[in-house]
Amino acid sequence: MSITIFHNPGCSKSQQTLELLNEKGIDPEIVLYLESTLSMQQLNSVVDKLGIEPQKLVRYKESTAKELNLSETDERSAAEWVDIMIENPILIERPIVISGDRAAIGRPPENVLEII
Repeated sequence: MSITIFHNPGCSKSQQTLELLNEKGIDPEIVLYLESTLSMQQLNSVVDKLGIEPQKLVRYKESTAKELNLSETDERSAAEWVDIMIENPILIERPIVISGDRAAIGRPPENVLEII
């Protein structure tokens, strides 16, 4: 089974998660989502695999979230949240590891061990 990591090399948790996967003998496909923006379909698939609402994937402490006045309690549709993250990928929580039809956020990195 292939493993994919949505990775931000500038994020320590993302680095630690990738290292953990490598230590387990896993060489995941690395998606640098800040460089190659995810499509609506890809992001919706990730949200579905995580089993969460899109607004749960937003990093509200990012300066971009503050500039956009985003709050988890904002009344927006799922599609609106996905659009916001596609337009501002820095807002997407990281790292995300995908294994088949399951996904986990690597915060802490050991969370991803549940799906591999």
